[in-house]
Amino acid sequence: MNKAALKDTRISDLVDQNYVHAYVLFYFGIRFYEYSELTLGQVCQKQGLRVEQVIRELESPTYLREADLPLVSYPIDLIIEYLKHSHFLFVKHKLPYIARLVESFKAHHEDYLVVERDLKFVFPLFVEDFIEHIYEEEDTLFHYILTLERASKGTHVPPRLYYLLEKNSVQKFAMEHDVHDDEMEGIRKITRDYAVDKDTPLHIKVMYNELRDFEKSLITHARIENDILFPKAMAIENRVKKLFFDKIKYN
Repeated sequence: MNKAALKDTRISDLVDQNYVHAYVLFYFGIRFYEYSELTLGQVCQKQGLRVEQVIRELESPTYLREADLPLVSYPIDLIIEYLKHSHFLFVKHKLPYIARLVESFKAHHEDYLVVERDLKFVFPLFVEDFIEHIYEEEDTLFHYILTLERASKGTHVPPRLYYLLEKNSVQKFAMEHDVHDDEMEGIRKITRDYAVDKDTPLHIKVMYNELRDFEKSLITHARIENDILFPKAMAIENRVKKLFFDKIKYN
């Protein structure tokens, strides 16, 4: 679609063509469900936005673009930085957007009254638990792995390292991590696996699409941790233990 056509397209039609458009508009301060009958040009004029800039983002969104990196070949500190950046995107961008979609959802149809009620109750609890989990992960698992990495290069305080090695193990973290691998099971049940059809209201379509995409991101995130981070961390941990206890033995 050319730029002139985009400018004259109604917001509801833009979003119906591509649900990502709703997310781009959201970060320009445009809630698609509040301006659904206006054209993009009309909304930009109303909001004091440059329509050309909005169109550029709609055509090639830069928000939440995840790099396709060969992480398996990266050193462990860079893998952790990648994961922490993902946490930042989840907490500061994606979850607030989905939360706004859930909060603003009005069923106006008996088929979705239960969905509205249950999502508005369950999703805030999910967000609270999820944020607590990832911050705990950064403070414990990531901190421990980075300490091991420094120790493997000879930078460590022996008493502190001994305490961490006694208290923690990568294998234990990995086993606990498996418990969190299906955090969105309840939301899938409420939404019947994000089921939509041609008659589904646009707000539901956008909301379900965002929930589904977020779950895919979580699956990818968990796979990076399970398949790349934990094996690398276990190898470093074994190496550090051997170096540390061999040094103690010969002293």
